[in-house]
Amino acid sequence: MAKKFHKYNTKSPNFSGQHLIHNKKLLHEIVDRANISKKDTVLELGAGKGALTTVLNQQAGKVLAVEYDTNFIDILKRKTAENPVTKIIHQDIMKIHLPKEKFVVVSNIPYAITTPIMKMLLNKPANGFQKGVIIMEMGAAKRFTSQFVKDDYVLAWRMWFDICYIRKISRNNFSPPPKVDSAMITITRKKEPIIPKKDYFIFLGLVQYSLKQPEAAIGKAFKRIFTPAQLKYVRRNLRVTNDTPIGLLTEVQWGIVFNTMIKYVQRPLWPRVKK
Repeated sequence: MAKKFHKYNTKSPNFSGQHLIHNKKLLHEIVDRANISKKDTVLELGAGKGALTTVLNQQAGKVLAVEYDTNFIDILKRKTAENPVTKIIHQDIMKIHLPKEKFVVVSNIPYAITTPIMKMLLNKPANGFQKGVIIMEMGAAKRFTSQFVKDDYVLAWRMWFDICYIRKISRNNFSPPPKVDSAMITITRKKEPIIPKKDYFIFLGLVQYSLKQPEAAIGKAFKRIFTPAQLKYVRRNLRVTNDTPIGLLTEVQWGIVFNTMIKYVQRPLWPRVKK
């Protein structure tokens, strides 16, 4: 399995420097954590030389192994030649079509396009993505799982998915080792989403507007959305003060804010998604 740590560019979509996981125990831990079965379709983004692929194809019903590097494709084909469940996709990760059926992601993803990959998986809650175990750069993992939310798209993900930090993955598990450590995170689709899937863009408009300044107090962040009386109602239901930073609200609290807006604020006054 390849860990890419290099600059993303249009000439070389999947990069040049490769960092491969050599720890077999870690590879099995990743797959065990995913809890997959023969009923599952697994998407692996950045299959490299197939170290993770060959563990996945013993557990899954179908493995879609995506890799761009031509040098690795031949190795992947040799390693999976006798296992018909694996389909090798020789393509830039950001240009693939996600499976139409329900699928699981188990991957060691490229550092340089971590956020674009996460957006590809999570920005459309109506797609078939169900759960995942992903190895990514430590800084990104902490940002996606932090209690204090700074990014509107991360907050939107959390309305439909639980994103959990599992543990640090030392750079020593890779050969050659990257300059920074990685982390393992899990993603699980919520059984009961906080916001209906059909309201994704309405909710995104609300958080894009409100989270412009994550450190801003609730009173300031919501001032142009709610009337003073409505804002007082919101604060009472959230059980927070007017000075509470907007970035500290939980997913459940954001659900209360959203439902209050839908119920009491006229539709023309709802914030719109930035194009």
